[in-house]
Amino acid sequence: MFEADSSDSFELDAAVTVPPRRGRNSGRSAPALSQYVTEIQPLPRWARRDATAHDAPAAAFLAGANLLALDQILRSGDDGGEPVYVGALRQRLALKAAATCARLARLREDDAALRDAEHLSGAGVDTSPAGRVHRLWRLFVTRPVKFDATTLSVAIEYLEAQDVLDVRELADALRDVMASANDPLAAAAGVSAAAMYHLPAVPAIDAEIFALWLADAALAQKLGWQAPVALLATVIAHPTLRREPNGRRPRPDDRDWSNALASAYALAAGEAMDLAAALSRQTQKLLDAAPKLRAKGALRVIDMLVADDCVAPARAAKYAKLSDRGARRLFDRLTELGAVREVSGRANFRLYGL
Repeated sequence: MFEADSSDSFELDAAVTVPPRRGRNSGRSAPALSQYVTEIQPLPRWARRDATAHDAPAAAFLAGANLLALDQILRSGDDGGEPVYVGALRQRLALKAAATCARLARLREDDAALRDAEHLSGAGVDTSPAGRVHRLWRLFVTRPVKFDATTLSVAIEYLEAQDVLDVRELADALRDVMASANDPLAAAAGVSAAAMYHLPAVPAIDAEIFALWLADAALAQKLGWQAPVALLATVIAHPTLRREPNGRRPRPDDRDWSNALASAYALAAGEAMDLAAALSRQTQKLLDAAPKLRAKGALRVIDMLVADDCVAPARAAKYAKLSDRGARRLFDRLTELGAVREVSGRANFRLYGL
C-alpha cells in the first residue's frame, strides 16, 4: 500500500516471501530445516503469579524473569539462532496485538476478519483502518526496527498520521531515550512515553497504538533480538492491569506507566511462551510429516507454514509452483496427518496454519 524509495525501509513482502531452499532437496526428501524442535519447559509456578498484585520491584522482577525465559526460546534454534517457527510466533502475536488495538479503537474487525483481509487479498490491495493496524504490527517480522526518520515515516503511514508529525524530531527524541536507558524495561517505557509527548496532534488511540509498537521495538533492541515481538499490545487491555480507583487501563502517558509496563510485560512474556510451546509441538509434527509428503514443492509450503500465522492454498500454489488442486490436496494431507489445522472454519477460502 505504501512505498518508499529508501533501501532501509520496511518491506511487507518479507513477511510472506519464501527463502530459497538450500541444496537439492526434492519434494520427497526431508526439509532443509532442523528435524528436532527444542521442547519448551513451562514457566514455574512462582513466575505465573499476578505481577499486578505486588509492588513495583516485584513486577519488574517477574517481567525480567519471564522475558529471560522468552529470550532463551528465541535463541533455541540451531547454533543459538532463532527456532524455525519464530515467524509463525511473531505473526500470530502480531495478529493478537492488532485485534486488541482494533477493539481499543472501536473498530469492527476481530482476529478472524483481520486474518481474512491480510491473507485472502492480493498484494498491494488497500485495506481498512484495522487492516492497516494489522500491517503495522506485521512489519515486525522484517528486521530490527531502527529509530530513524525513514523507518518511522513508513510505519506512521499505516496510521495515516504522516502529515501531522515531525518524524525527524521524534527519531532524535527516541534515540536519546535509548541512549540513556539503563535496561530494556526502562527503554520501552521511555520510548513509548516520549512518543505520546511528540504526538499531540495525532488522535489519542492512534498515538497509543504507535507508542505500544515502539515500546516493543525498544525492548527488542536492548535484548538483542533479531526482530521485535509483539507483546505489550497483546495484553494492554487485560482486566488484571486495570488500575484503581477508576479501573482505567494503563496508558503510556500515565505517571505510573513504568510500573504498569513491567506488569504487562510479565503477563505478555508468559503468554508468548505458552504460544511458543504450542507452536514448537505443532512444528515437530509438521517436520515429522514431511517425509510422508509426495507433492512436489511440499517443502516450500512447510517453509511458508513455519514463517507465518497462516497460509492460503492459492498463495501456496503460487510460491510452491503447484496447481490449485495440488495445493488443496497437500493441505488436506497435512490436516489428515495432524501437521496443520484449518483456522478459518469455512468450507471455502480456507486458511491453514500451525
